[in-house]
Amino acid sequence: MKKGRTVLQSKRFGIQSCRHNAALLDATRKMVEAEVNTMIVVDDEGYLEGTISRRDVLRAHLEHDDWATHPVSQYMSRDVVTVSPTTLLHKVAEILTYDEAHQVVVVEDDNGRQRPIAVITATDLVYLILRDE
Repeated sequence: MKKGRTVLQSKRFGIQSCRHNAALLDATRKMVEAEVNTMIVVDDEGYLEGTISRRDVLRAHLEHDDWATHPVSQYMSRDVVTVSPTTLLHKVAEILTYDEAHQVVVVEDDNGRQRPIAVITATDLVYLILRDE
């Protein structure tokens, strides 16, 4: 991972997402099919509302027999670590390492609202380190 490189210069863009009012079962199926641990939760206009993880699904399953019918919004995390496309990858690495975030969501500002465009994990950064060696 070369110093001075930004998120925009290094990351493929695209996210796995679901709507805030989606049933947990539908979101869980989508996570499994996409082979991701966390999905981005968006509102009806595509703006960031939170994330839903496999751990959130497990919690719902433990708490409710009818977990599958509950909306994603009931179990999603609204505390999302975000960065802009111009953020340096070195800064993202620091966030993932020292702030103990599992992923960082790359967002574009759209009149004060956040539109998610990518997700970066430690796995992504390790891949870039190896690619650059």
